[in-house]
Amino acid sequence: RGGLKEQVAVPASAGEVARDSSLVPVYPGETMIFEDLLYSLMVRSGNDAANAVAVLVSGSVDNFVDAMNSKAQALGMQNTHFTNPHGYHDPAHYTTARDILTLCLAAIANADFVRIAAARAYTLPPNNRRGELTISHQYELFNPLSRHYYPGAWGIKSGYTRPAGFCYAGAAIRGDSSLIAVVLNCRTRLQAWDDLKRLFNYSLAVQAVPGAAAR
Repeated sequence: RGGLKEQVAVPASAGEVARDSSLVPVYPGETMIFEDLLYSLMVRSGNDAANAVAVLVSGSVDNFVDAMNSKAQALGMQNTHFTNPHGYHDPAHYTTARDILTLCLAAIANADFVRIAAARAYTLPPNNRRGELTISHQYELFNPLSRHYYPGAWGIKSGYTRPAGFCYAGAAIRGDSSLIAVVLNCRTRLQAWDDLKRLFNYSLAVQAVPGAAAR
C-alpha cells in the first residue's frame, strides 16, 4: 500500500513512542518520500518511522496493527500477535522463530522489500526540518574483517528488547542456495551471528545430502 515515491508529511504519531525507543529520528511535520521512511524503519530500526508508516498506510496505529494481525493469520502465523508496529515490548506482543520465517518467505517475494532490507546505509536528503542524514548499521555479520562475517549474508532485520534479547532474521546466498535463519532471545548480537552461521551451514550440509531437504 502506498506509493514509494509519494511525498508525505510525517504524522504526529512519530513522536508518540517510548522515551527509550530506537529513533531515526524523524519529526512530525517533516516531509519526505514514503520510501525514505521505509529505509528509516529497516536500516535504523526507527520506532518513530514505524508509527509514521502505520498512520500513513492505515490512518491510525491501531488500524495498522489490526491489519498486521490479519496478515499474520492469513500467512499462517498461528503463534503471533502484534500490539504495535515496531516491536517495543508489550506482554501481548509475541511471535516465534517459525512464524518470523513464514513472514520472511512472504516478504522476500517483493523485490522492493529485498532492496530495502539489504541496505546497510542510506542517505536521507535534506528537507524542511533538517539537513542531509546518513543512517547505517555496522553489523559484524557483514564485515569481512570480523570473525563473525558470513559471505553472502545480505539482511534482513534485527530487533532488541531486554525481555526478548537480541533477535535477528537473517538471509544469505551461497551458490544456488538462498538461506534464511531466525534467532531469538540471544544474550548478545555476537551470539546471534554465531548461531546464524551454524544454522546457515547446517542447512547447506543437509541440502548436500542426496534426497534431503532443509527448512
